[in-house]
Amino acid sequence: MTKASSNTANTKHTDTKNKTSSDSKASGCPFHHQANDNTRPLEDGIHQNLDNEMSYRDYLQLESVLSAQKPLSGEHDEMLFIIIHQTSELWLKLAGHELQSAIDYIKAENFGPAFKVIARVKQIFMQLTQSWNILSTLTPSDYLKFRDDLGRSSGIQSCGYRKLEFLLGNKSADMLKIHPAGSSAYQELDKLLNNNSLYDEVIIALAKAGFDIDPTISQRDITQPYQRNDSVLAAWLNVYQQPETYFELYELAEKLVDIEDAFQQWRFKHMYTVQRIIGYKKGTGGSSGVGFLKKALDVSFFPELFEVRTHL
Repeated sequence: MTKASSNTANTKHTDTKNKTSSDSKASGCPFHHQANDNTRPLEDGIHQNLDNEMSYRDYLQLESVLSAQKPLSGEHDEMLFIIIHQTSELWLKLAGHELQSAIDYIKAENFGPAFKVIARVKQIFMQLTQSWNILSTLTPSDYLKFRDDLGRSSGIQSCGYRKLEFLLGNKSADMLKIHPAGSSAYQELDKLLNNNSLYDEVIIALAKAGFDIDPTISQRDITQPYQRNDSVLAAWLNVYQQPETYFELYELAEKLVDIEDAFQQWRFKHMYTVQRIIGYKKGTGGSSGVGFLKKALDVSFFPELFEVRTHL
Protein backbone atom coordinates (compact mmCIF):
# COMPACT_ATOMS: atom_id res chain seq x y z
CA MET A 1 0.00 0.00 0.00
CA THR A 2 1.37 3.47 -0.92
CA LYS A 3 1.78 6.26 1.60
CA ALA A 4 -1.01 8.22 -0.06
CA SER A 5 -3.45 5.32 0.08
CA SER A 6 -2.51 4.70 3.73
CA ASN A 7 -3.26 8.33 4.60
CA THR A 8 -6.58 8.04 2.79
CA ALA A 9 -7.51 4.91 4.79
CA ASN A 10 -6.59 6.58 8.08
CA THR A 11 -8.65 9.63 7.16
CA LYS A 12 -11.66 7.42 6.40
CA HIS A 13 -11.23 5.58 9.74
CA THR A 14 -11.08 8.88 11.63
CA ASP A 15 -14.10 10.21 9.78
CA THR A 16 -16.06 7.02 10.56
CA LYS A 17 -15.08 7.18 14.25
CA ASN A 18 -16.07 10.84 14.49
CA LYS A 19 -19.35 10.14 12.70
CA THR A 20 -20.16 7.26 15.10
CA SER A 21 -19.44 9.48 18.10
CA SER A 22 -21.49 12.28 16.61
CA ASP A 23 -24.37 9.91 15.82
CA SER A 24 -24.37 8.56 19.39
CA LYS A 25 -24.60 12.05 20.83
CA ALA A 26 -27.26 13.07 18.37
CA SER A 27 -29.34 9.99 19.10
CA GLY A 28 -29.42 10.76 22.81
CA CYS A 29 -28.32 7.22 23.64
CA PRO A 30 -28.72 6.87 27.42
CA PHE A 31 -25.66 4.62 27.65
CA HIS A 32 -23.23 6.85 25.76
CA HIS A 33 -22.21 9.15 28.63
CA GLN A 34 -22.02 6.26 31.08
CA ALA A 35 -19.73 4.30 28.79
CA ASN A 36 -17.27 7.21 28.66
CA ASP A 37 -16.78 7.93 32.38
CA ASN A 38 -18.33 4.85 34.04
CA THR A 39 -20.73 6.90 36.17
CA ARG A 40 -24.47 7.23 36.61
CA PRO A 41 -25.23 10.82 37.58
CA LEU A 42 -28.39 11.79 39.42
CA GLU A 43 -30.97 12.74 36.81
CA ASP A 44 -32.54 16.18 36.97
CA GLY A 45 -36.06 14.74 37.24
CA ILE A 46 -35.39 12.64 40.35
CA HIS A 47 -37.18 14.08 43.39
CA GLN A 48 -34.76 15.15 46.09
CA ASN A 49 -36.77 17.30 48.47
CA LEU A 50 -39.28 14.91 50.07
CA ASP A 51 -40.42 17.15 52.91
CA ASN A 52 -44.13 16.51 53.49
CA GLU A 53 -44.05 13.79 50.81
CA MET A 54 -44.36 10.01 51.10
CA SER A 55 -40.87 8.56 50.83
CA TYR A 56 -39.61 5.01 50.31
CA ARG A 57 -38.50 4.85 53.93
CA ASP A 58 -41.86 6.13 55.17
CA TYR A 59 -43.98 3.86 52.98
CA LEU A 60 -42.13 0.72 54.06
CA GLN A 61 -41.80 1.90 57.67
CA LEU A 62 -38.12 1.10 57.53
CA GLU A 63 -37.39 2.84 60.84
CA SER A 64 -39.39 0.09 62.55
CA VAL A 65 -38.31 -2.77 60.28
CA LEU A 66 -34.58 -2.05 60.35
CA SER A 67 -34.48 -1.35 64.08
CA ALA A 68 -36.07 -4.73 64.92
CA GLN A 69 -32.78 -6.65 64.78
CA LYS A 70 -31.48 -6.71 68.34
CA PRO A 71 -28.75 -9.33 68.87
CA LEU A 72 -28.31 -10.34 72.50
CA SER A 73 -24.90 -11.99 72.45
CA GLY A 74 -22.67 -9.58 70.57
CA GLU A 75 -21.61 -12.47 68.31
CA HIS A 76 -21.22 -11.59 64.63
CA ASP A 77 -23.38 -14.43 63.28
CA GLU A 78 -26.40 -13.75 65.47
CA MET A 79 -27.45 -10.99 63.05
CA LEU A 80 -27.66 -13.58 60.25
CA PHE A 81 -29.79 -15.84 62.43
CA ILE A 82 -32.20 -13.04 63.35
CA ILE A 83 -32.61 -11.64 59.84
CA ILE A 84 -33.20 -15.06 58.27
CA HIS A 85 -36.01 -15.74 60.71
CA GLN A 86 -37.52 -12.27 60.54
CA THR A 87 -37.64 -12.28 56.74
CA SER A 88 -39.08 -15.80 56.84
CA GLU A 89 -41.89 -14.51 59.05
CA LEU A 90 -42.68 -11.84 56.46
CA TRP A 91 -42.84 -14.44 53.69
CA LEU A 92 -45.06 -16.61 55.91
CA LYS A 93 -47.37 -13.66 56.43
CA LEU A 94 -47.65 -13.12 52.68
CA ALA A 95 -48.22 -16.83 52.01
CA GLY A 96 -51.02 -16.88 54.59
CA HIS A 97 -52.57 -13.78 53.02
CA GLU A 98 -52.52 -15.41 49.58
CA LEU A 99 -53.83 -18.79 50.78
CA GLN A 100 -56.79 -17.13 52.48
CA SER A 101 -57.56 -15.39 49.19
CA ALA A 102 -57.30 -18.73 47.37
CA ILE A 103 -59.84 -20.23 49.77
CA ASP A 104 -62.22 -17.32 49.18
CA TYR A 105 -61.83 -17.56 45.39
CA ILE A 106 -62.45 -21.31 45.33
CA LYS A 107 -65.46 -20.93 47.60
CA ALA A 108 -66.87 -18.47 45.05
CA GLU A 109 -65.90 -20.83 42.16
CA ASN A 110 -63.66 -18.09 40.81
CA PHE A 111 -60.84 -20.36 39.72
CA GLY A 112 -58.73 -18.02 37.57
CA PRO A 113 -57.65 -15.73 40.41
CA ALA A 114 -57.26 -18.79 42.66
CA PHE A 115 -54.71 -20.24 40.22
CA LYS A 116 -52.78 -16.96 40.28
CA VAL A 117 -52.46 -16.70 44.05
CA ILE A 118 -51.69 -20.41 44.48
CA ALA A 119 -48.89 -20.05 41.93
CA ARG A 120 -47.60 -17.12 43.97
CA VAL A 121 -47.65 -19.22 47.15
CA LYS A 122 -45.53 -21.83 45.39
CA GLN A 123 -42.92 -19.20 44.58
CA ILE A 124 -42.97 -17.96 48.18
CA PHE A 125 -42.27 -21.49 49.42
CA MET A 126 -39.39 -21.77 46.95
CA GLN A 127 -38.00 -18.48 48.25
CA LEU A 128 -38.25 -19.77 51.82
CA THR A 129 -36.46 -22.97 50.82
CA GLN A 130 -33.57 -20.99 49.33
CA SER A 131 -33.18 -19.03 52.57
CA TRP A 132 -31.97 -22.19 54.32
CA ASN A 133 -28.92 -22.13 52.03
CA ILE A 134 -27.91 -18.82 53.59
CA LEU A 135 -28.44 -20.09 57.13
CA SER A 136 -26.37 -23.17 56.26
CA THR A 137 -23.31 -20.92 56.15
CA LEU A 138 -23.64 -20.82 59.96
CA THR A 139 -21.34 -23.50 61.36
CA PRO A 140 -22.09 -25.48 64.54
CA SER A 141 -19.33 -23.61 66.39
CA ASP A 142 -20.73 -20.25 65.25
CA TYR A 143 -24.24 -21.12 66.42
CA LEU A 144 -23.16 -22.44 69.81
CA LYS A 145 -21.66 -19.05 70.62
CA PHE A 146 -25.13 -17.54 70.93
CA ARG A 147 -27.59 -20.47 71.09
CA ASP A 148 -28.08 -20.13 74.84
CA ASP A 149 -29.26 -16.55 74.32
CA LEU A 150 -32.33 -17.88 72.49
CA GLY A 151 -33.67 -19.27 75.76
CA ARG A 152 -36.74 -21.36 74.93
CA SER A 153 -37.61 -19.48 71.75
CA SER A 154 -38.22 -21.82 68.82
CA GLY A 155 -39.76 -21.93 65.38
CA ILE A 156 -42.47 -24.21 66.76
CA GLN A 157 -43.87 -21.06 68.38
CA SER A 158 -44.25 -19.32 65.00
CA CYS A 159 -47.88 -18.30 64.57
CA GLY A 160 -47.22 -17.52 60.90
CA TYR A 161 -46.02 -21.03 60.19
CA ARG A 162 -48.88 -22.64 62.13
CA LYS A 163 -51.41 -20.55 60.22
CA LEU A 164 -50.06 -22.01 56.97
CA GLU A 165 -50.36 -25.55 58.30
CA PHE A 166 -53.98 -24.89 59.35
CA LEU A 167 -54.87 -23.19 56.06
CA LEU A 168 -53.47 -26.20 54.19
CA GLY A 169 -55.39 -28.63 56.41
CA ASN A 170 -52.87 -29.97 58.92
CA LYS A 171 -54.79 -28.88 62.00
CA SER A 172 -54.17 -29.63 65.66
CA ALA A 173 -55.87 -27.98 68.63
CA ASP A 174 -52.84 -28.95 70.72
CA MET A 175 -50.73 -26.43 68.80
CA LEU A 176 -52.78 -23.61 70.31
CA LYS A 177 -51.43 -24.52 73.74
CA ILE A 178 -48.08 -23.04 72.77
CA HIS A 179 -49.67 -19.57 72.70
CA PRO A 180 -51.22 -17.76 75.70
CA ALA A 181 -55.02 -17.99 75.70
CA GLY A 182 -56.45 -14.66 74.64
CA SER A 183 -53.33 -13.60 72.74
CA SER A 184 -53.70 -12.44 69.13
CA ALA A 185 -51.81 -15.54 67.97
CA TYR A 186 -54.18 -17.83 69.87
CA GLN A 187 -57.26 -16.07 68.50
CA GLU A 188 -56.02 -16.12 64.90
CA LEU A 189 -55.19 -19.82 65.07
CA ASP A 190 -58.44 -20.69 66.82
CA LYS A 191 -60.37 -18.99 64.02
CA LEU A 192 -58.50 -20.95 61.34
CA LEU A 193 -58.91 -24.16 63.32
CA ASN A 194 -62.68 -23.77 63.14
CA ASN A 195 -62.90 -22.74 59.49
CA ASN A 196 -62.57 -24.76 56.31
CA SER A 197 -59.07 -25.34 55.00
CA LEU A 198 -58.07 -24.92 51.37
CA TYR A 199 -58.65 -28.61 50.63
CA ASP A 200 -62.03 -28.58 52.38
CA GLU A 201 -63.18 -25.93 49.90
CA VAL A 202 -61.65 -27.85 46.99
CA ILE A 203 -63.62 -30.98 47.95
CA ILE A 204 -66.79 -28.87 48.12
CA ALA A 205 -65.97 -27.67 44.60
CA LEU A 206 -65.75 -31.32 43.48
CA ALA A 207 -69.21 -31.95 44.92
CA LYS A 208 -70.59 -28.84 43.18
CA ALA A 209 -69.18 -30.18 39.90
CA GLY A 210 -71.41 -33.24 40.28
CA PHE A 211 -69.04 -35.78 41.78
CA ASP A 212 -70.45 -38.18 44.37
CA ILE A 213 -68.57 -37.14 47.50
CA ASP A 214 -69.02 -39.06 50.75
CA PRO A 215 -71.37 -36.91 52.93
CA THR A 216 -69.41 -37.80 56.06
CA ILE A 217 -66.64 -35.49 54.83
CA SER A 218 -68.83 -32.40 55.17
CA GLN A 219 -70.02 -33.64 58.56
CA ARG A 220 -66.57 -34.31 59.99
CA ASP A 221 -64.83 -32.34 62.73
CA ILE A 222 -62.89 -29.75 60.73
CA THR A 223 -60.62 -29.03 63.68
CA GLN A 224 -58.96 -32.38 62.94
CA PRO A 225 -56.55 -33.15 60.09
CA TYR A 226 -58.19 -34.35 56.88
CA GLN A 227 -58.06 -38.11 56.21
CA ARG A 228 -58.05 -39.57 52.71
CA ASN A 229 -61.39 -40.74 51.34
CA ASP A 230 -62.21 -43.18 48.54
CA SER A 231 -64.93 -40.95 47.10
CA VAL A 232 -62.51 -38.04 46.76
CA LEU A 233 -59.96 -40.34 45.12
CA ALA A 234 -62.62 -41.52 42.65
CA ALA A 235 -63.53 -37.91 41.83
CA TRP A 236 -59.93 -36.97 41.13
CA LEU A 237 -59.48 -40.09 39.02
CA ASN A 238 -62.35 -38.91 36.81
CA VAL A 239 -60.82 -35.45 36.58
CA TYR A 240 -57.42 -36.79 35.57
CA GLN A 241 -58.91 -39.20 33.05
CA GLN A 242 -60.94 -36.41 31.42
CA PRO A 243 -58.85 -33.24 31.79
CA GLU A 244 -60.54 -31.52 28.83
CA THR A 245 -63.96 -31.98 30.42
CA TYR A 246 -62.89 -30.86 33.87
CA PHE A 247 -60.05 -28.55 32.95
CA GLU A 248 -60.47 -26.06 35.80
CA LEU A 249 -60.50 -28.82 38.40
CA TYR A 250 -57.59 -30.51 36.65
CA GLU A 251 -55.60 -27.28 36.69
CA LEU A 252 -56.54 -26.70 40.32
CA ALA A 253 -55.33 -30.19 41.24
CA GLU A 254 -51.95 -29.57 39.64
CA LYS A 255 -51.63 -26.21 41.38
CA LEU A 256 -52.25 -27.95 44.71
CA VAL A 257 -49.60 -30.54 43.89
CA ASP A 258 -47.23 -27.66 43.12
CA ILE A 259 -47.63 -26.06 46.53
CA GLU A 260 -47.42 -29.34 48.44
CA ASP A 261 -44.27 -30.20 46.51
CA ALA A 262 -42.74 -26.79 47.28
CA PHE A 263 -43.81 -26.96 50.93
CA GLN A 264 -42.30 -30.42 51.37
CA GLN A 265 -39.03 -29.21 49.88
CA TRP A 266 -39.04 -26.40 52.42
CA ARG A 267 -39.75 -28.86 55.25
CA PHE A 268 -36.92 -31.12 54.10
CA LYS A 269 -34.43 -28.27 53.77
CA HIS A 270 -35.41 -27.04 57.23
CA MET A 271 -34.83 -30.47 58.74
CA TYR A 272 -31.52 -30.94 56.93
CA THR A 273 -30.24 -27.48 57.89
CA VAL A 274 -31.04 -28.12 61.55
CA GLN A 275 -29.30 -31.50 61.33
CA ARG A 276 -26.28 -29.85 59.75
CA ILE A 277 -25.99 -27.21 62.46
CA ILE A 278 -27.00 -28.95 65.72
CA GLY A 279 -27.01 -32.63 64.79
CA TYR A 280 -29.46 -34.55 66.96
CA LYS A 281 -29.61 -32.18 69.90
CA LYS A 282 -33.01 -31.26 71.33
CA GLY A 283 -34.58 -28.08 70.01
CA THR A 284 -34.55 -24.90 72.07
CA GLY A 285 -38.34 -25.15 72.34
CA GLY A 286 -38.15 -28.62 73.89
CA SER A 287 -38.84 -30.74 70.80
CA SER A 288 -36.71 -33.70 69.77
CA GLY A 289 -35.23 -31.49 67.06
CA VAL A 290 -34.46 -33.31 63.82
CA GLY A 291 -36.70 -36.24 64.79
CA PHE A 292 -39.69 -33.93 65.21
CA LEU A 293 -39.01 -32.22 61.87
CA LYS A 294 -38.67 -35.56 60.06
CA LYS A 295 -42.18 -36.57 61.11
CA ALA A 296 -43.59 -33.60 59.22
CA LEU A 297 -42.28 -35.07 55.96
CA ASP A 298 -44.85 -37.87 56.25
CA VAL A 299 -47.79 -35.46 56.50
CA SER A 300 -49.66 -34.86 53.23
CA PHE A 301 -52.16 -32.04 52.76
CA PHE A 302 -53.81 -33.49 49.66
CA PRO A 303 -53.29 -37.27 49.87
CA GLU A 304 -55.62 -38.31 47.02
CA LEU A 305 -53.79 -36.07 44.54
CA PHE A 306 -50.67 -38.18 44.93
CA GLU A 307 -52.46 -41.51 45.23
CA VAL A 308 -54.46 -40.90 42.05
CA ARG A 309 -51.29 -41.11 39.98
CA THR A 310 -50.98 -44.76 40.91
CA HIS A 311 -54.38 -45.51 39.36
CA LEU A 312 -53.97 -43.71 36.03
